[in-house]
Amino acid sequence: MEDISFYREEFLAYLSEKSIVEQPGNLYDPINYILQMGGKRLRPVLTLLGAEAFGVSYKHALDAALAVEFFHNFSLMHDDIMDDAPLRRGKVTVHEKWNLNTAILSGDAMLIRAYQFFENYKGETFRELAKLFSKTAVTVCEGQQYDIDFETQEEVGISQYINMIRSKTAVLIGAALEMGAIVAGASVEDKQKIFDFGCYLGIAFQLQDDFLDVFGDPKVFGKQVGGDIIENKKTYLYLNALKQAGKDEAAQLKHLYSLAPSDPQQKIDAVKQIFIKSGAAERTEEEIKSYIDKALAKLDEITLAPDRKILLRSFGQILMARNV
Repeated sequence: MEDISFYREEFLAYLSEKSIVEQPGNLYDPINYILQMGGKRLRPVLTLLGAEAFGVSYKHALDAALAVEFFHNFSLMHDDIMDDAPLRRGKVTVHEKWNLNTAILSGDAMLIRAYQFFENYKGETFRELAKLFSKTAVTVCEGQQYDIDFETQEEVGISQYINMIRSKTAVLIGAALEMGAIVAGASVEDKQKIFDFGCYLGIAFQLQDDFLDVFGDPKVFGKQVGGDIIENKKTYLYLNALKQAGKDEAAQLKHLYSLAPSDPQQKIDAVKQIFIKSGAAERTEEEIKSYIDKALAKLDEITLAPDRKILLRSFGQILMARNV
């Protein structure tokens, strides 16, 4: 197996080959636009690694990887609409650059195109990929709805939050890996285990994202630190702080999350101090490590030679050191 950067470059080259040059331009140009915005390409790379881990060339998994990337960006396009977000990865969002109707329609076309990539697989492989993809797509939508509901739901439990990020974020990472395993013809048991490995990593990834949103270096993080606090998002940090803080601090935190000041820095600083003092910051870091440990333990259960697990294991290690 090559290193992770090799698979990313191979995927990007294949993605470039598949740029849509069809008409009408106002339908397909936004698709190419969001696909060319960049990003880590974590999910499609995991699909390629999933195939290679089970002894099949990554080239056989490129179409499945494209399906994963198209679906992921479809979900981002629609998330931006729901959040009325002006920027994505430092660039103007599709609905701002074009218009709302175009963004909705182009997103729908992306989802359909994602399914079409599975048509390049035959028989049982096609059936398995399409079945997993459909199940994953519905679960991601459920996670998005939970996220929306939590904005107005007064009480949100920590287990509810974990279930939300598992549905919205983690299952797609697990499915990306499982698709590679499906292409490679892995056993039923190993397909489930590599899916679980990806889900645990995905939960850790989102918890790390929550943590960096508050405690990351703004020069490195690439976006405004404290954005979740400004938007009063009930993240793992917030929910743990409410649980672990004293009565007065918990009341103060709830009060701060009812405010929308014109200059939010004071609010951000005050909330950060509660996160630290209550132990919520430390608890979140512990939980990130816990999910990475769960992922690596699940990886150990998969019936693969140790050398075929090296790159998959490195994803967990990269996540632990992640600061963006």
